[in-house]
Amino acid sequence: MNYKEIAPGKLIKLRTIGELKAAGYDPKPIKEELRDNLISKLQKKEEVFKGIWGYEETVIPDLERAILSRHNINLLGLRGQAKTKIARLMVDLLDEYIPIVEGSELNDDPLEPISRYARDVIKEHGDETPIAWVHRSGRYTEKLATPDVSVADLIGDVDPIKAASLKLPYSDERVIHYGLIPRSHRGIFVINEVPDLQARIQVSLFNILQEGDIQIRGFRLRLPLDIQFVFTANPEDYTNRGSIVTPLKDRIDSQIITHYPRDINVSKKITEQEASVKNEQTEKVVLDELAKDLIEQIAFEARDSEYVDGKSGVSARLTISAYENLISAAERRTLLNNEKRTHIRIADFNGAIPAITGKVELVYEGEQEGPGIVAHNLVGKAIRTKFIEYFPNPEKLRKQKENNPYTPITDWFGQGNEVDLLNDLSNKEYEKALKSIPGLFDLIEDKYSEKSTETKLFLMEFALHGLSEYSLLSKKQLSSGMKFKDLLSSMFTMPDPGDESDLDSL
Repeated sequence: MNYKEIAPGKLIKLRTIGELKAAGYDPKPIKEELRDNLISKLQKKEEVFKGIWGYEETVIPDLERAILSRHNINLLGLRGQAKTKIARLMVDLLDEYIPIVEGSELNDDPLEPISRYARDVIKEHGDETPIAWVHRSGRYTEKLATPDVSVADLIGDVDPIKAASLKLPYSDERVIHYGLIPRSHRGIFVINEVPDLQARIQVSLFNILQEGDIQIRGFRLRLPLDIQFVFTANPEDYTNRGSIVTPLKDRIDSQIITHYPRDINVSKKITEQEASVKNEQTEKVVLDELAKDLIEQIAFEARDSEYVDGKSGVSARLTISAYENLISAAERRTLLNNEKRTHIRIADFNGAIPAITGKVELVYEGEQEGPGIVAHNLVGKAIRTKFIEYFPNPEKLRKQKENNPYTPITDWFGQGNEVDLLNDLSNKEYEKALKSIPGLFDLIEDKYSEKSTETKLFLMEFALHGLSEYSLLSKKQLSSGMKFKDLLSSMFTMPDPGDESDLDSL
């Protein structure tokens, strides 16, 4: 039977070079291996990069073309654009197992050995040389580029301890301690954030990329390494911290530009896939699609915000962390009120603020405002954007007194009434507070009568926040929640002692 037709379970039972030859084994370079397996998946209409959303018509076709061309690849994009995730998924395009000379630190191919150790063992034992099998998961190496990375880390260096223990002179290549790159022979090697490598370290990669060999100290050594290189880089690095030296860029065959999700539905898929939420949390907390949309809209607003540094980007990790915090905020409320189940509220978005403040780089004006205020501002803008998808645009109805669905609500607040919506209200207290506002329930019932009671309450709270974003109501941040009152009266009254900030100021 031909080697390619042997099942993996039987394949790994082959134990010597002689058995491998008898099975028809033929060495294959890794780039040919990736290419052949990609061709097979494309012909079978199989999904190649599972769990990567929003790149179906942009990044993934470019990546597949690069693999078919047997190219080394640079993934260029802002933070949180799945660059490392894509690199790790390339492992699935490798053969499940490959044979190596047993004991070889460089994954030597039994029929094409490159190390002194493997050549000596094969010379001594011939076809009886023992072989081992390496799973595809063991053929992936990843290194984060930092300024302290040395040539010895990546390429290798002379090991005096090895020389002393083996009683060898420094001129013997067996005293070399190989770095990460030679040890990645016949595998995928990823360098994340390559611009952070010092220029002299980048120079050491020239020969490896172009000629496939390495240079260590004064050794006359040529190792024809077989490696698929994948680099990742952030455009911000080119100006703020470092850059890819021109000759290295010239040797990287394909540079592929990544990007953020271009619509909310794709962004939601990513968030729900990556968020760490336990079943017990989802049993306690119910989320509407609107709540999920608002989480994603916060990231979209941040990427367009004048307070956020656009060159730095807004990672997809913002929405993932915010989603987790949102659910945890509601879960905490159920625990405090000894309730078995609750529905997400707009108030729970206060719990997502820490996830936002840590994920955005502010420009100078944003730093002056403060990260907390900017985060609240982003939540407010997200509410404003989504509000007109669910309710009539208040700006178009501003001069319309008759048939204006917002008039009963604003008139009630205009009579001096106000409502405090605290973060940890029980379900009954929450419902009572919202239903105490005339016209608010009717606004929801008119358009969303088929919705559940919990969803209607959520939409009622959403409507209050939306009206404040359109300057029909005043919204004040309290230490433990929000206060809603008439906008005009709030301009002529002293701040309440419990007020923390006036969110209408942004």
